[in-house]
Amino acid sequence: MDLYLKGKTAVVTGASQGIGRAITKELANEGVTVLAIGRNADLLHSLKEEIITAKGAAPVLLIQDFLEPDAPQKIAATAIEKLGWVDILINNAGRSQPIEVTGSEEVWKAAMTLDFERPRQLTEALLPHFMERKQGAILNLASSYELRSINGSAVAKAAIVSWSKALSAQLGPYGIRVNSLQPGLIDTENIRRFFTSEERKKFAEAEIPLGDFGHAEDMANMAVFLVSPRAGYITGTVSVVDGGMKHYPF
Repeated sequence: MDLYLKGKTAVVTGASQGIGRAITKELANEGVTVLAIGRNADLLHSLKEEIITAKGAAPVLLIQDFLEPDAPQKIAATAIEKLGWVDILINNAGRSQPIEVTGSEEVWKAAMTLDFERPRQLTEALLPHFMERKQGAILNLASSYELRSINGSAVAKAAIVSWSKALSAQLGPYGIRVNSLQPGLIDTENIRRFFTSEERKKFAEAEIPLGDFGHAEDMANMAVFLVSPRAGYITGTVSVVDGGMKHYPF
């Protein structure tokens, strides 16, 4: 199926590894020129090499720590300078942050900054551009609401989902779509550290109808569809990619 994405441009944060890397590769395979943002220069350069080898659209790389106060403004300015225009924004950057019941203010602030404030600020920095062109697709990566322990990232991502829904209503008249994408247990480095091979097998058999953890490519396939013209009547939604998982293990 042609997703009608060839020639479009995108900004993807947290692009150097995991889900962000898979999304960047899939967009490039569809002919999208991506501003790929991450902190690790080596991983970003290897990503570019993989994309070019696969005959995808060569990405533009930006080495940037998303926690820096001026990161959203730098990213937005670089996107317009290097890409000329932006059709798609994917707010993927984030980090799991378990917090004690009486967690420190510093830890809470860091979690909310990375997983809510920076994506919001980057979106707002690009919104005048989207609104002037009366088009755009924004996709925000969410998290599970059903975690059994306090996690600053999950709380921040819940705020992302609420904000995304309200934003979709405000931006619909401008032809701009806003959606959220919620992962289940996806086989990334962030998840592998919580499970041995035996624990993964046991949990998947008991709790995941499709029988195993997902792959970053599963998330990428849904992400690329949601930002494509094929999903032109989808906005304000939370799409879940979790293999039908019944209960969360954390």
